Amino acid sequence: MLPLLRADLGITDVQARLIASVFTAVLALTVPVAGYVGDVFNRAKIVTLSLFGWSLSTLLSGFGASFGYLVVVRSIATGAGEAFYAPAANALIAEHHSETRARALSIQQTSLYVGVIVSGLVSGFIADRFGWRASFWVFGLCGVVLAVLVGLRLRPARGAPVRVRTPAPPLRQVFAVLRRPTVILLVVAFGCMVFVNIGFLTWMPTFLHEQFGLSFANAGFSSMAYHHVGAFAGVMFGGFLSDRLAARQPHRRLVLQAVGLLAAAPFIWLLGTSSPLAALYGALAVFGFFRGVYDAGIYAGLLEVIEPRLRSSVLLGYLKGDVGLAGSFVILAGVYVVGGAALLLAAKVFFATDRLRGLAGDGATGPDVLHH
Repeated sequence: MLPLLRADLGITDVQARLIASVFTAVLALTVPVAGYVGDVFNRAKIVTLSLFGWSLSTLLSGFGASFGYLVVVRSIATGAGEAFYAPAANALIAEHHSETRARALSIQQTSLYVGVIVSGLVSGFIADRFGWRASFWVFGLCGVVLAVLVGLRLRPARGAPVRVRTPAPPLRQVFAVLRRPTVILLVVAFGCMVFVNIGFLTWMPTFLHEQFGLSFANAGFSSMAYHHVGAFAGVMFGGFLSDRLAARQPHRRLVLQAVGLLAAAPFIWLLGTSSPLAALYGALAVFGFFRGVYDAGIYAGLLEVIEPRLRSSVLLGYLKGDVGLAGSFVILAGVYVVGGAALLLAAKVFFATDRLRGLAGDGATGPDVLHH
């Protein structure tokens, strides 16, 4: 919708980029606060209010008449509203799933893949026929209605205690978790994945347009569809396999994630060397599949070494970055290798000790810790 929006409001390319940059900055700055709030208040209510907040801001964005308005409503309000969702939602899922944790989180992750593909098509279709404002109104209104339904239906799992406000965990305990080597290495691996993902999302459509002469619409769809269909299959397979492997040896979640990153690296490299378009699409799909295998364990692996009452605080959200068009496929493939190596180091050297610390920090002692 950006070309239509720029033409209507007279926004420059620099201002358009600033709208996205401010959104990212607000999201990154707000997520740590959101995580801490998720450890204090009812997480189901936080999820509902977050969904309502960012949907209402999206709806109001359709009334924008200036660059300043969009910065305030689209960037600041929407970013802050969205920030509160992920920490509370993932911690809430973890509360109700033990043996099936990775599978439950994987199912939620598939919504990201579907959303990336479908939302672009739907919003473009609406904007092309009814204008860019209509896209914001439709998506925003649907989100507000969904928030009402979520508020009415989202309840604790059967047999789980109703979660009410609890004393806030001391900040020193939250930051102490960041001294655990496993947590640090998981953050390194996650940062590597997001670095590659942001670069891929940023310039793959342009690469297809310039290298193969695809139209912008075709390039935008093809660059996302093949990859995320593969990721959909990978995250479902990875979630099932992760739970099976972790049932006997919990550190195998991390090993499976490492396999996902390391196996994806050659196919990232192939993106820059494949000349037939069909071969490139195949590389996109396989890259997506192994990326999905990694995604299946993002939170499940981290939660193994974090005591439950600190989980929202430590799930600080996504690392954000920006990779320009000059980025190299070879460099991106190397970044995945670094992430995979970090995961293997965590799994083989630090995981067992840090997991015991997480269990002990939740009040488990002696034989109970050994049993877990």
